Amino acid sequence: MTPQESLTFPRQQRGSDIAGGEKVCPVCSRETKDEFVPLIVLDEDLRKLVTANAPDTREFAAICSRCLRLFERAQNEIERDAAVQKDGSHVLSTPLRLDADDRFSGKGVTIAFLDSGFYPHVDLTTPKNRIIAYRSLLEEDGELESLFQPDVASWHGMMTSVVAAGNGSLSNGFYRGLAPDSDVVLVKLARTGRITEADIQTGLEWVLANREKYNIRVVNISAGGDYEQSYLDDSLSQTVEHCTAAGITIVCAVGNAGHLPNHPVFPPASAPSCIAVGGLDDNNSINRAKRGMYRSSYGPTADGLQKPEVIAPSIWVPAPILPNTPTAQQAELLQRLDKSEDSDLHDIIRDNPGIDAELDAALDRPVHSIRQIILLKLRRENVITQHYKYVDGTSFSAPIVSSLVAQMLEANPALTPQKIKRILISTAERLPHYEVDRQGWGVIDPRKAVEMALF
Repeated sequence: MTPQESLTFPRQQRGSDIAGGEKVCPVCSRETKDEFVPLIVLDEDLRKLVTANAPDTREFAAICSRCLRLFERAQNEIERDAAVQKDGSHVLSTPLRLDADDRFSGKGVTIAFLDSGFYPHVDLTTPKNRIIAYRSLLEEDGELESLFQPDVASWHGMMTSVVAAGNGSLSNGFYRGLAPDSDVVLVKLARTGRITEADIQTGLEWVLANREKYNIRVVNISAGGDYEQSYLDDSLSQTVEHCTAAGITIVCAVGNAGHLPNHPVFPPASAPSCIAVGGLDDNNSINRAKRGMYRSSYGPTADGLQKPEVIAPSIWVPAPILPNTPTAQQAELLQRLDKSEDSDLHDIIRDNPGIDAELDAALDRPVHSIRQIILLKLRRENVITQHYKYVDGTSFSAPIVSSLVAQMLEANPALTPQKIKRILISTAERLPHYEVDRQGWGVIDPRKAVEMALF
């Protein structure tokens, strides 16, 4: 019997131990009118995938049909990708965790990213180069030369752009963003150190001047200004308002200071018309009961405005590792060791000196001890594969929202920034037991947002 056939089971055949007369799915915690599907009818691999990635605090015997569809999608993609842990966990990509609408991929929409630096990651350049423009605001930089230098300033912008628009080419399409067909414009604001408010404003002014040339509809800013201030007296905030009036949707990370007594929201996130994004911690699970708040900053702003408006995953976010760096070398070595036979571990470490000091120091240890070190380092370094790792911060929740906006604009190019913002907040879902100030209107719902954008 197939899982699809099980959807037609009469309630008495499913038994009270499966659904228990309840309408709440034990996996996603959603109240649903859908039929419940017994786990026993699923094939073994699919059943393992469900239990590993959506563990409940108690044993459960059935899941809702919506969860079944999600995990069937996950299984199909995982079969094409080797990025799966031994226990079957840590496999859901951002589109799957958010149950995004895969009919839309940001095609025909350009997202501009303002950041400290960038690198042309293959998830943006293959099979087609979707980086349609690169602009460095540093006078001493050669335009293209600085893009291909994997320096310390490159990783942040590379990650934000790939989180939004990457196609997951190094994972067979698995670790992709919500808008893997969108075009991108990269604007480098600074070399190292803190990005200033003046840097961000200069970048926005360049976008405003070139919006028609590159058809820029969305701008992602994963950086904050200098201090809290009223938008009435702040030139950066006024520039945000000008961009919005010109039809550009501005998406800003709200910051990561929510754990502090003073948790101000700085420009440009405090500008009235921007979409300020806070952080969701979903514990790497689709179980909605496990959702909590990340330590993101929140308002009200100096002008009494609600910020953030929405929240999105801000931890456990898959992102690329910057190529040709010590971190990339370490991740490659750890993955190779993890997949190697016990008899080969010592030789592999001996043949790769200087990459990881802890592994070098473990050469005289027995195999079981080396295995423990490898496992601990994979977890500590958040390594998924040699090409991807998990990252955290509202810097990465903002591009998730930017990519959703690109999906919405593909679905309906006539949407204005004001309409986009209205749809996002009206389809968001608030977390229970958390202050409204911290989460705004709640967690984005990509599927509902796209559906509303169509009408």
